[in-house]
Amino acid sequence: MLNEGEHQQQDFKFRVDDARKIARTLVAFANTDGGRLLIGVKDNGKVVGVNAEEDFYVAEAAARVHSKPEIIFQTRLWDYEGKTVIEFYVPPSNCRPHMAMDEDGKWQAYIRQNDRNILAQSVILKVWKLGFQRKPETWQYSQAEQLLFRYLKENSSISLSKFQKIGRIRRDRAENSLARLVSWGILEMQHHDGVLAFLPAGEEPFSADPIRFEKPV
Repeated sequence: MLNEGEHQQQDFKFRVDDARKIARTLVAFANTDGGRLLIGVKDNGKVVGVNAEEDFYVAEAAARVHSKPEIIFQTRLWDYEGKTVIEFYVPPSNCRPHMAMDEDGKWQAYIRQNDRNILAQSVILKVWKLGFQRKPETWQYSQAEQLLFRYLKENSSISLSKFQKIGRIRRDRAENSLARLVSWGILEMQHHDGVLAFLPAGEEPFSADPIRFEKPV
């Protein structure tokens, strides 16, 4: 685990002096792909160890008190060359969004991107709220959504701001459209260089000029 370094599903913390920072990592894991937090390890993978009992309760408070809803986790103590490392494993959650309190006292949702915890954009929160939904057998797409499909015929993905521009629509309307299409399984979300991108889900191509975009149900 030490040799892997920090990545999408692993983070190091060498101390637990701020339960809110611990909570941010646990929340990001729960909201994304799950992950493992090793406490008592520096960013470079050097083990410094912790006070097992005292630091465990601080980290536990991060999951139970500084996160809402509270984080489900498993723990394990490791003895590495006479030093104690606490492992917190957080599975991906079905109760998203989990939130942690920021420095201003606001509850914020975080996701994990590579080795960083970043704020979840509002369109992601809308996708979580909708969950997976069965697409209606027929649906009249808006002009903006038809332009979106045409764009994706020639491009691999699209950003929220690009969709706003080509569709000439407000941000909230663009977010609602993208969130609905993701919840129907027509689009999927990916992060590219810090930008949230939307791309077709699966291999099925989009119609060039859809009035009703028909997709097998």
